[in-house]
Amino acid sequence: MFYKTALATSVILISSGFAHAETTYRIGITQNNVGVDSYQTTYESAFEEASERNSNVETVVLDAGGDVARQIGQMQDLIQQQVDAIIIWPTNGQAVIPAIRQAHNAGIPVVVTNSKIAEAGLEFIAAFSGPDNVQQGISSAEMMCDALGGEGQIVQISGQPGYTTAMERATGFEERLAELCPDVELMETQPGNWNRERAQRVMEDFMTKYDRIDGVYSGDDNMGVGALNAAKGAGRAGDIIFIGATNFAVGYEAIERGEYYGSIYQSPVDDAEAALRTALDVLDGKEVPKMNFFETPKITAENIDQFDKPVF
Repeated sequence: MFYKTALATSVILISSGFAHAETTYRIGITQNNVGVDSYQTTYESAFEEASERNSNVETVVLDAGGDVARQIGQMQDLIQQQVDAIIIWPTNGQAVIPAIRQAHNAGIPVVVTNSKIAEAGLEFIAAFSGPDNVQQGISSAEMMCDALGGEGQIVQISGQPGYTTAMERATGFEERLAELCPDVELMETQPGNWNRERAQRVMEDFMTKYDRIDGVYSGDDNMGVGALNAAKGAGRAGDIIFIGATNFAVGYEAIERGEYYGSIYQSPVDDAEAALRTALDVLDGKEVPKMNFFETPKITAENIDQFDKPVF
C-alpha cells in the first residue's frame, strides 16, 4: 500500500520477506537520479519489490534527480522524520558528507548504496553496499589489454565528473592498464555523463581528432553503445575494440553480434536487494562489514551464455 507524505513521495507498507520479523523499521532512501538511465529505474523497482516482501518494513522512497542540494534537503527531511535508517545513493561523494554526518549525530545509521562517498565521510556511515568500482575498472583494463594484444591507442569516455563511481572506474582502469600494458596509450578522456547521446557526440569528436583509435573504454554500456553507434556511423566500428562496465541489455546484444568486445556484469536487482538487506542487518544489530561488495564478473562473447540478458 502506498501513502503520500509531506515529501511528495511514497511510503510503502510492506508484506512478507527476508527473515526479519519482530520490530517494524522505517527506512528512508534517497536515490541519485532514477530518470537518467534504465539501471537506476530498475534499481528503484527492485528496491520497492524487495521492501514489499518484508512484513516489518516501511520505506520512504525519494529521488534527488541528480541534484546535490535536493539530496541534502531530502537527507535533512528524513532526519526530521526520525526514520530508523537511511540509504543514500550519493549524487556527489564529497558534498553529501555533512548531511550524512548530521544523520550519524542524530543516531540514524546510514548505508551508502552503489557509489561510495569520499573517504572523509566513511567514519559516519554504518556500511557501504554495492559494486567494487575500482575492481571493475581493473577488469575492464585487463580485457582491453587482451583484446589489443598489449599495444594500441585508445580513448576513454568516463561517467559524470565528480561522481565517485566514475572516478573509481577510471582510476582502476588507468592504473591497471599502465601496469599491465605500458604499450597501450590512453590518448584522451572525456566525460559522457552516463548519457548515450552525449557519449556518441564525444566519440564523434574523438574520431575527428584521431585518425587511429584502436579501443574505447566507457564507464558503462549506455555510453559504450553511444560510442559504438558513432563509430558505425563513420564506418570505423570494425577497427575499434569497445569495452564497457555495467552491462546493459544493449551492450549484451552488441556482444552477441560481435560488435562489442566485453563489459562487466552488474545487476541492479542484486544492488537494490543488497542495500536493503544491509540496512536491516545493521538495524538488527548484526556484525556488518564496512564494505559490502557483490560480485561483478567480466562478460565477453566467450562466456555470455552463462549470463541472463539484463532487464535494463
